[in-house]
Amino acid sequence: MMKEMAKSYDPSIEDRIYRNWLDKGYFHAEADKSKEPFTIVIPPPNITGHLHMGHALDETMQDILIRWKRMQGYNALWVPGTDHAAISTEVKIVNKMREEGLNKEDVGREGFLKRAWEWKEEYGGTILNQLKKLGSSCDWERERFTMDEGLSDAVLTVFCRLYEKGYIYQGEKLINWCPACQTTISDAEVEHEDKQGGFWHIKYPIKGTDRFLEFATTRPETMLGDTAIAVHPDDDRYKDVVGKVCVVPFVDREIPIIADTYVDMEFGTGVVKITPAHDPNDFEVGERHNLPKINILNDDGTINENGGKFVSMDRYEARAQIVKELDEMGLFIKKEDINHAVGTHDRCHSVIEPLIKKQWFVKMEELAKPALDAYYKGDLKFVPDRFGKIYTHWLEDIHDWCISRQLWWGHRIPAYYCDCGEVVVSKTAPTVCPKCGGTHFVQDEDCLDTWFSSALWPFSTLGWPEKTPELEHFYPTSVLVTGYDIIFFWVVRMVFSAMEQMGEVPFKTVLIHGLVRDSQGRKMSKSLGNGIDPLEIIKEAGADALRLTLITGNAPGNDMRFYNERVENSRNFANKLWNASRFVMMHIGDGDPKFDKGSLTAADRWILSKVNSLAKNVTANLDAYELGIAVQNVYDFIWDEYCDWYIEMVKPRLYNQEDPTREAALWTLKTVLINALKLLHPFMPFVTEEIFTSVQSEEETIMLSKWPEYSEEFNFADDEKSIELMKEAIKSIRNIRAEMNVAPSKKAKVIVVSDNAEVRDIFEKGKVFFAPLAYASEVDVQSDKSGISDDAVSTAIHNGMIYMPFAELVDIAKEKERLAKEKEKLIKEVERVEKKLSNQGFVSKAPEKVINEEKAKLEKYSSMLKSVEEQIARLG
Repeated sequence: MMKEMAKSYDPSIEDRIYRNWLDKGYFHAEADKSKEPFTIVIPPPNITGHLHMGHALDETMQDILIRWKRMQGYNALWVPGTDHAAISTEVKIVNKMREEGLNKEDVGREGFLKRAWEWKEEYGGTILNQLKKLGSSCDWERERFTMDEGLSDAVLTVFCRLYEKGYIYQGEKLINWCPACQTTISDAEVEHEDKQGGFWHIKYPIKGTDRFLEFATTRPETMLGDTAIAVHPDDDRYKDVVGKVCVVPFVDREIPIIADTYVDMEFGTGVVKITPAHDPNDFEVGERHNLPKINILNDDGTINENGGKFVSMDRYEARAQIVKELDEMGLFIKKEDINHAVGTHDRCHSVIEPLIKKQWFVKMEELAKPALDAYYKGDLKFVPDRFGKIYTHWLEDIHDWCISRQLWWGHRIPAYYCDCGEVVVSKTAPTVCPKCGGTHFVQDEDCLDTWFSSALWPFSTLGWPEKTPELEHFYPTSVLVTGYDIIFFWVVRMVFSAMEQMGEVPFKTVLIHGLVRDSQGRKMSKSLGNGIDPLEIIKEAGADALRLTLITGNAPGNDMRFYNERVENSRNFANKLWNASRFVMMHIGDGDPKFDKGSLTAADRWILSKVNSLAKNVTANLDAYELGIAVQNVYDFIWDEYCDWYIEMVKPRLYNQEDPTREAALWTLKTVLINALKLLHPFMPFVTEEIFTSVQSEEETIMLSKWPEYSEEFNFADDEKSIELMKEAIKSIRNIRAEMNVAPSKKAKVIVVSDNAEVRDIFEKGKVFFAPLAYASEVDVQSDKSGISDDAVSTAIHNGMIYMPFAELVDIAKEKERLAKEKEKLIKEVERVEKKLSNQGFVSKAPEKVINEEKAKLEKYSSMLKSVEEQIARLG
């Protein structure tokens, strides 16, 4: 018994359908050894996040894959969860406290963490609820959080293991420091932005001489930390001053003039000031020459006590004052305005400062090797493969990873300091010092980089370090779907972490997608005001329309443009599918049409063969991760073949209760609709579920129904050719009538002439639908042109001609003009094919099949041309 569908499609049904899916537990997966697993772990969105178009694309792609595999019979698990987003969350808590007139120190660490957890409980689930609006079929019973108990245990376990193996160490190195957030950030979190700046040309006096050394710098304030002046050892201009000393103004520091190949003789004056504490290149020079490292900045970006008279001034305020006073001293030469790339924090966009600080690091050289090997051996692949180059480039040029952050929200580093100076690393607080026997310890104040915990996500979410049934069954995961912008942030770190802890890759495939840009190709941003809220689109047009819009035309790795007009097109598609389904149900009623192969007509076999091939093509494209091509195949089939052609073809049989093939038409309509719905379901889950559960009652949900598979039983190649021939004829007739401005209501006799018995048979058997689709008052099929007036309107088809009584449709002048155009077109086609077949280069290299196809085209076009020429001759 079928249930009734509403008269019109309303996307508000989506909430009801999703609640039913949740209530029935359709998304849940258990470790079942009898089924082959297919696993995806969600790239965990930040708890501070709000659903944007990038999320919508990412989650839609994952949901398509998981729904498809679930229907194929896999034990499909999609693990959801969120990331604690250390810096972003801490900034939000701090800002909220500032509104109350409080800072972190006022409430203390425990008080701050209490507030942070309260904030997480109130707002942290927002984005996951928004993902549900999109239709995401995650196993919500397995939702994880990077700071939940299990994942925190995994983080501490990995830290301690890496420390015991010597991979984690403490050291004073130059790191990226964000003065705004007052924390270390990794190289991957540094975003280079083009900014207006300057080259300040300054000179230092050489002690004991009347000479000066001129150089240029983009950061004059760092001169307060200069510990050398460098020139190239081969630069004849300065060989006589190497070994002498310059005097740094304001601090009266005497610094050596050194020779180092780092200096580019051809750039500027060939002189470089060296500030080892504030520049990574200078740091390396300082290491080679054993130079002191003088830090001149406080954590908040103000000048510290090493800055002399400029102490406590903001770095930019100090810059301006230093230049002013250098000018007064005659040591400032000029300023060049430049536009240059400046390192900024990707979170707050403050300009970062390289600073020397004692931090925790992970040694990367050895850890990187297995991650590289996994790619080169083919254990890990990228789609598209070109993104593997980014992965390998990052790993081959990797630096030690600074993992400590000066934050309170996050995984606190499990290092404990005894009063005697001993450092104990342990998952739990030590009770006795192994060195002195002391019992008083202070835990390290810093937290771990957020990416340290998310690097463990593929296996920690499945229960590691415990040997859980889920870890054994679902790991390694099958595919990771992510944007190209976090390959180095996250993908690299997940792979080397998995290789170290699990001994195998965390996923077999990385499917890369691009950015969702606005209609002008610009990146969506708050500053441009061009962001499009996916939740608003869902509210207005439904999640199905948004999903179809995001995937249509989408290709792996490529950016896409988002057009609101396309959302309307997607909504129209859902409407068309809805109306077609209601039409089918209206004619089936309470009946249950039965399959009788012998009653199938050519039109039935054609559409069954088409949907059969569609299943093969869609599956092949999904296997290749060509989601955009796959959905376009389904879209074109439903809109064109099923709705615009097949339904129109069968209407005469449906309206004739006595037609012996009526039940075959009903069975075919229903069968093809159900298969098309299944193939569309991963892309548009809501509307397909509503129609599926209305049009049949054997299965309670389309989600768990069987994915259509190609069957040789329904391969009707001959019928496909027959119907395509009739479609060609109908299109030709419609084109002629359109050119002649003949209204559809004006019927005319159609005469099909062919000396080919097979062609005549096709049109005889297809008269029942050919006549109404060709606006024919009647259809005659004959072997010659007997009885056809010389002025009949005509068009050529393969192995035949179509004629219509001229007097009913056209005037002679226009018909001559139309035939002349058709003749010109056919002459060009004949010439093109003849030219190709006379080209020895083509004939010698092309496969025999291709050559035969071209010969067949020549025969076809020549035959059509001859017919047209005969018609022109008849018109005189």
